[in-house]
Amino acid sequence: MKKKPGIVPKGLEQIRNARLARFSNRTQVRRYQVEFTCPEFTSLCPMTGFPDFATVFIKYIPKKWCVELKSLKLYINKFRNRGIFYEDVVNVILDDLVKLLDPWEIEVVGDFTVRGNIKTVVRAKHINDS
Repeated sequence: MKKKPGIVPKGLEQIRNARLARFSNRTQVRRYQVEFTCPEFTSLCPMTGFPDFATVFIKYIPKKWCVELKSLKLYINKFRNRGIFYEDVVNVILDDLVKLLDPWEIEVVGDFTVRGNIKTVVRAKHINDS
């Protein structure tokens, strides 16, 4: 299929304009855990510009808010053209979700594919003490 010049595919525009969204937690009578697996995460190495690949795992215990899935998908896809270190990927995602949701607990794990014979897994966790 030939692409017309100047036409931006709808998906690219949605990713470019991605913003995390939330909705009210309708089950606040108990604490429960929500888990997401994002197996197609990509970003760019800020040193070389080459693509990095990972599976990102997000686990959280909602307080008053839950993350809306389509917004999370688009937010995660927004990293694909961003030069960012592994450690920053995990901590940026964690910080953005803590700011949005203020959960009881949240953990983000980036399980990055081997590069240069080194396997990297980065974990960051936030616990709400209030």
